Amino acid sequence: MKIVNLRKDGWEREPELIRIKNRGQGLESKFAQSVLEIIENVRKYGDSAVFSYAKKFDRVELTPENVKISEEEISEAFKKVPPEVLEALKFAVERVKKFHEHQKENSYFTTEPGIILGQKVTPLEKVGVYVPGGKASYPSSVVMNVVPAKVAGVEKIVMITPAVGTLEINPYTLVAAKLSGVDEIYRVGGAHGVAAIAFGTESLPKVDKIVGPGNIFVALAKKFLFGTVDIDMVAGPSEILVIADETANPDWVATDLLSQAEHDELAGAFLVTHDDKIAQETVEAVKEKLSKLKRREIAEKSIENFGTVFLTRDIYHSCQVANEIAPEHLEVATKEPFALLDHIKHAGAIFLGHHTCESLGDYVLGPNHVLPTGGSARFFSPLGVYDFIKRSSILYVSPEGFKGVSKAARELAECEGLEAHRLAVEVREAIKLVAKTLERA
Repeated sequence: MKIVNLRKDGWEREPELIRIKNRGQGLESKFAQSVLEIIENVRKYGDSAVFSYAKKFDRVELTPENVKISEEEISEAFKKVPPEVLEALKFAVERVKKFHEHQKENSYFTTEPGIILGQKVTPLEKVGVYVPGGKASYPSSVVMNVVPAKVAGVEKIVMITPAVGTLEINPYTLVAAKLSGVDEIYRVGGAHGVAAIAFGTESLPKVDKIVGPGNIFVALAKKFLFGTVDIDMVAGPSEILVIADETANPDWVATDLLSQAEHDELAGAFLVTHDDKIAQETVEAVKEKLSKLKRREIAEKSIENFGTVFLTRDIYHSCQVANEIAPEHLEVATKEPFALLDHIKHAGAIFLGHHTCESLGDYVLGPNHVLPTGGSARFFSPLGVYDFIKRSSILYVSPEGFKGVSKAARELAECEGLEAHRLAVEVREAIKLVAKTLERA
């Protein structure tokens, strides 16, 4: 891991810090044209294009008859999952559901003389959930993407996940989908799968929103299809930042850094500390633990690309550096972690204390692990129930209420030069004038 000294004036301009802050940029141009071409072909040719791309990229022969996962296949998947894993999945689903119940929003009305205003909260009707496939198994991703949608009251949840080299789908994925409340599952993925449920084809339904992680092709497809459907966010490689003081355990910190480095060669692992001893011992621990990881090659490249230790002046300076980076996962491995909470502004999820490792949050604590990456925690939030609803404004004005607001509306319409807007108010005022004249007569 690189050690970068930020104990100087103008530390914000340190080149390595700037490089890390810009980590979410630069990949789009390389793949954009290919993704746009896939999207256009799916829009034009539907199933034909989807099945052709599945054969090309995933080496599977899809048809209208086998693209959808049957209930029998899901039942068989339950038989393949060990009982202890099944119980762990049920445990995770219940905890995630319980946490997200607190995020539900209600419709409301406000009243004043002659005017009723409000907001109507309505769940989305159809949501698509993308789950990576192939050799990987990510049942936790299924749980985190589906359960908030169910809590929100989404009517229909459609999951897509690629079958790679074989029509068989990972049983853990299927079991997690069933436990979480998925209604339909299709064995298709990639940019072509995303486009298929954005437009709808002969065999795949059109949805209103698409959520879930994927590779760069999936991320770009979601980005380019935003507007045709809604999306959660454009997620990049995973990342973790640990703020540590002298009470931190270097072995624990090193393991937590590697827990993200093993995800992806472009994943970020950052330690921010004012303690030189913790910095050096963590670097040594990372080297020692790397040699024992099964995913060593991936983790090594990740550490080589983005593994960085930033040395700061004090614990509050460490918080400033963390805010500049705006990490997806932020662990606060300090003696008094709650004392620093007010100093942390930008992070997808904040893990307080030495025992609150990011891995717990990934699986069973309850808050969502679908988080903003690449510095987007400055303006994005974790996935939640609020992502699966829409809000409609409610407005009602009685004749009495009209009197109190019409003059100001007419003046503003006149100010903006929108004559019909002004007339829409005046014709109603005119009716009232006629009515008053008749009363006097």
